[in-house]
Amino acid sequence: MQQCAVVALGGLVPQGDGTEAQVTWEDQQNINRFGRLNNRLHELQDEIKVAKETNENLDDAGNELILSDEDVVRFQIGEVFAHMPRDDVETRLEQMKEDAAKKLERLEEEKESILAQMAELKKILYGKFKDAINLEED
Repeated sequence: MQQCAVVALGGLVPQGDGTEAQVTWEDQQNINRFGRLNNRLHELQDEIKVAKETNENLDDAGNELILSDEDVVRFQIGEVFAHMPRDDVETRLEQMKEDAAKKLERLEEEKESILAQMAELKKILYGKFKDAINLEED
C-alpha cells in the first residue's frame, strides 16, 4: 500500500521557492484525512476487483445453467452442494446477480466520492505547501 508524506504538526516546511510554510493543526488534519482516504481508496480498489470477479462468476454460472438441460441441478450453499430444482436455482442466481451489481455500484460510487475529496484536499495542500509535500502515488 502506498503511503503519503506526513508533516510534523507545528513544524516549518521548506517550500520550493525558498520560504517556509507553517504547518497548522488544520493542515495536519487535512494531511491525516488525505492519508485515511488514500488507504480507503486502496481497500475499495481491492473490493471492486473482487466484486467484478463475483459478477463474472455469477454470469458464467447463469450461462452454464442456460446450457444445462437438467431439471435438478447442484447449487452451492456455503461449502455444501444441494440438489435443487432448476427454477429455484435460476431465481436465486438472478437475486445474487442483482445483489452483486448493487454492491459493485455502491463501491464505485464510494470510490468516486473519495477521489473527489482527495482532489479537493490536494488542491488545498498543494496550494499551501507547493512542492514541499508529495501526495502522489509512486
